[in-house]
Amino acid sequence: MLFTGLYLVALGVGGIKGSLPPHGAEQFDDTTPQGRKQRSSFFNYYVFSLSCGALIAVTFVVWIEDNKGWQWGFGVATAAILASIPVFLLGSPIYRTKIPAGSPITTMFKVLIAAVYNNCKSKNPSNAVMGMETSPSSYTTETGEEGNATKVKVPSQTLTEDLEFLNKAVTEQTVSPMLQCTVKQVEEVKVVLKIIPVFMCTIMLNCCLAQLSTFSIQQAATMNTKIGSLKVPPASLPVFPVIFMMLIAPTYNHVVIPFARKVTKTEMGITHLQRIGTGLILSIIAMAVAAIVEMKRKKVAIESGLLNSAEPLPITFLWIALQYLFLGSADLFTLAGMMDFFFTEAPKSMRSLATSLSWASLSMGYYFSSVLISMVNNITSIFRHTPWLFGSNLNHYHLERFYWLMCILSSLNFFHYLFWANRYKYRTESTAD
Repeated sequence: MLFTGLYLVALGVGGIKGSLPPHGAEQFDDTTPQGRKQRSSFFNYYVFSLSCGALIAVTFVVWIEDNKGWQWGFGVATAAILASIPVFLLGSPIYRTKIPAGSPITTMFKVLIAAVYNNCKSKNPSNAVMGMETSPSSYTTETGEEGNATKVKVPSQTLTEDLEFLNKAVTEQTVSPMLQCTVKQVEEVKVVLKIIPVFMCTIMLNCCLAQLSTFSIQQAATMNTKIGSLKVPPASLPVFPVIFMMLIAPTYNHVVIPFARKVTKTEMGITHLQRIGTGLILSIIAMAVAAIVEMKRKKVAIESGLLNSAEPLPITFLWIALQYLFLGSADLFTLAGMMDFFFTEAPKSMRSLATSLSWASLSMGYYFSSVLISMVNNITSIFRHTPWLFGSNLNHYHLERFYWLMCILSSLNFFHYLFWANRYKYRTESTAD
């Protein structure tokens, strides 16, 4: 019963987080500068709203779970979700709703299969790429400065040279009507494939974020968790990045962005890829800070003679808050930047799919964290009697080495990101670029 409930929660949250950001962003007019600015602000305040919910979760709900029982904690969450349904429905009459027009995943598979098949049959003249004179239809794309996009008509006969092997998906004759592809469909699939490398580079960041809900809480549990006479539950530690994100989101939107717009003379001020890159840099710093703090914690354990003891160490848990602050900032920059980037760059028919990549990155990062820990334990057990991250006493772990490993991997990931970011061309070309 418990796991059934948890999987239903995952299903529901996946649907909400995959649909709500693009639905909210579509309420703004992307044909005007004001509408595009408001859309960018929406993603910032969407993350801000998530932080508000998280603040209640790690304070009020944790207190209820610790003092009243887990069933009451789940009950509060259930009541909150139930209350959100009528609130959302109240806006139904005024929502700008996108009419479904088929599955973008179906289109992607159709283009890929058609391209592979036609490339294999490329020697057959009947499978030649359609010439410009054979397709009178046209489609709309965006040109001009980034963030100052204007709609222009581009002939559908125009196939770009990027990912040229996909061009073979457009043919005069196909083996099946189901594999008949238009130039518009091919170009849309190209756009999605181009943003995949950026998506892959954010997985390592979310792998770092996974440590906030695992080892960081275990570390805090071994330390002095009192602030004056108040004893803070270790599960409430995420309150630090949450509060920091709630403070920095409005500051970024009302101070940083207006200043950047004045300096760069562009509508966006800071590009999406620059925001994501800033988040990746902050994650590197966070892992280095986490390693240094763990070294300090173990030093205190040795000096106080509590290395083999379960008693709280004479060091405040606020030291752990440092890595929370850096990772919280990294999450804000990267998550809001990713959603805005994927939504802006993706074709209209694939925006929900592209925006969902942000959450796919999160889940893959958490999964990769588990895989990485298993790999580290398996490899280190070959050279040592005890693996780095195994045992009942955290003081015997080599957690600081694991954090340094994460720091190195995050640095390599950042250079990998730079490789793709420097080669990426926005659909709406920016003069600043």
